[in-house]
Amino acid sequence: MKKIISLVSFVCFVNFVFAQQVTMYPTNWFVGMKLNKVQVLLRSTDPGFSKAKFEVKYPGVTLTKTHSFTNGKYVALDLTIAPTAKAGNVKISATNAGKVSVYEWPLLNRREGNGTKFAQGVRSEDAVYLLMPDRFSNADKTNDAFKDMRDTVANASDILLRHGGDLKGVENHLNYIKELGMTSIWMCPIIENDMPQSKEAAGWMSGYHGYWFTDHYKVDKRFGGNEAYKSLSDAMHKNGLKLIQDAVYNHVGDKHWMHEDAPALDWINQWNSYTGSTHREETVYSNNGSAIDKKKMLDGWFVPHLPDVNQRNPYVSNYLVQHAIWTTETFGVDGWRVDTYKYCDEAFMNRVNDALMLEYPKLTIFGETVSRSVTGTAYFTRNTMDVPFKHNVEGVTDFPVYYSFLDAVNQPFSWDNGLSKLYVTLSQDILYKNPLNNSIFLDNHDNNRFLSMVGEDYNKFKMGIGLLYTTRGIPQLYYGTEILMKNFMNPSDAMVRLNFPGGFPGDAVNKFEASGRNAKENDAFNFVKTIANFRKGSPALTKGTTTMFVPKDGYFVYFRKADNQTIMCVVNSNDKAQDVQFSDYAELTNDFKGGKEVVTGYQVGTKFSIPAKQMWIIELNK
Repeated sequence: MKKIISLVSFVCFVNFVFAQQVTMYPTNWFVGMKLNKVQVLLRSTDPGFSKAKFEVKYPGVTLTKTHSFTNGKYVALDLTIAPTAKAGNVKISATNAGKVSVYEWPLLNRREGNGTKFAQGVRSEDAVYLLMPDRFSNADKTNDAFKDMRDTVANASDILLRHGGDLKGVENHLNYIKELGMTSIWMCPIIENDMPQSKEAAGWMSGYHGYWFTDHYKVDKRFGGNEAYKSLSDAMHKNGLKLIQDAVYNHVGDKHWMHEDAPALDWINQWNSYTGSTHREETVYSNNGSAIDKKKMLDGWFVPHLPDVNQRNPYVSNYLVQHAIWTTETFGVDGWRVDTYKYCDEAFMNRVNDALMLEYPKLTIFGETVSRSVTGTAYFTRNTMDVPFKHNVEGVTDFPVYYSFLDAVNQPFSWDNGLSKLYVTLSQDILYKNPLNNSIFLDNHDNNRFLSMVGEDYNKFKMGIGLLYTTRGIPQLYYGTEILMKNFMNPSDAMVRLNFPGGFPGDAVNKFEASGRNAKENDAFNFVKTIANFRKGSPALTKGTTTMFVPKDGYFVYFRKADNQTIMCVVNSNDKAQDVQFSDYAELTNDFKGGKEVVTGYQVGTKFSIPAKQMWIIELNK
């Protein structure tokens, strides 16, 4: 018999009945964890595997229960790891028909620096740079495609296919991200997507975006694999940058074993015929909605090739919770962004969030909740509402603020429109326990590029950037926005996920360097850089209170204030200059004689005029 050892499963076979392979999830665990009761799922190629009798012999590790499933290839072992247990290989023996097989399950020492070197959390003091690894930079052409994967193509000239960007490419450009004033990087998922291309309206599309999981415990080797991810994490932390991982609990790709070869049918939400989600979050929190609509929302499949995971199944729940903790510990994650948050089982989401926070008290989590209403957004985070179910996640992706940003710069001013939309939206912050924990943004990988949404009007672009970095919350910048990348999601969302120019071999220009950018792109880059870096050192903009004054005559004034700093933000959406005087805002300006506009350095007095279609960010002085 052949001895098989891999990075994913450490397995030693003795006296096999016939050749088989066993994979274990989680692939290892750690000593000294608060979660010391671990459910290890063993997956075999032997359909009679579950008939074996299992034993564990290792100091400090006890097997308390064995679970079998209708699919005889699987067994789940409940292990208790005592505080006295030391790092080493835990031996798990399986006896079947008089034959004994022994498997090794590594127990490792913990990563150092919980809360200081990793799991630090991402808060309002931070600024997040969102990028898609496949489209950012290709540092290693040798990992672009593999013949043993279902999608064997890498073609940077086809927007629907994989382009070859990788984690080393991200690592190579950390200085660029730091220079821009970012403190954190959120990447679209890096977990293996061994899926074939999918036929969509625009053509055959690959899983380059990362949301089609096929093996939770593997970083996609086209990105460089687990070691490349560890290398990037280490490099980021050495450079003072935090790592946000994108989680997907709601679904998997249909080539995941959880769908193709599940331990039992109830690991995936089943329907008599294909049933898609309603995508209406109102069905979850409404007190006058129907039960079937809520079920379709939560249990319906996102799309036909993404099976909906049944998180109410305790084995599935354990699998996902343990994976989240294993990932944080293995790769040094600082925060989590949870994709499709509102589609997940509510009790499960609270459970996984509690488990992560118990193990990593400074870690932060924010959920993606696409909703136009503040009520629908606030429901899925810590809120002040009297509702039957209370979510425990600290923050969410603030889509109401996103939509109001667009309205503020695009719509003509009126009582209901333009800047009034932003004022009304922010006035509803009373529904959040702490709106500073919300992620705010102008665009992302699922929405049209901001520059295109403002009609490529550069003044509107700069107003939007100003709003992003002065509004309460955690600002998130989508890669390339700073160099005026544009496009609508037509004919495909891939149009807003184009390559960063200069990140790929053969690129005609390199816009990571000032010399590769034209004058307007450099101006935009420097504009973002100036505001973002000022914000990093501004207690008022990062943690301060907000005081807004009712918008009037097409302009809007609001203040961000901390004990030792007051910032006055003036947005003029008019086609003409607007006169402003401190006396109209006396409750915030009485102690000040003027201020300095943070981008231009322009000094203002107690009366000044702001030009048309501009936003000024003024640090007041006495």
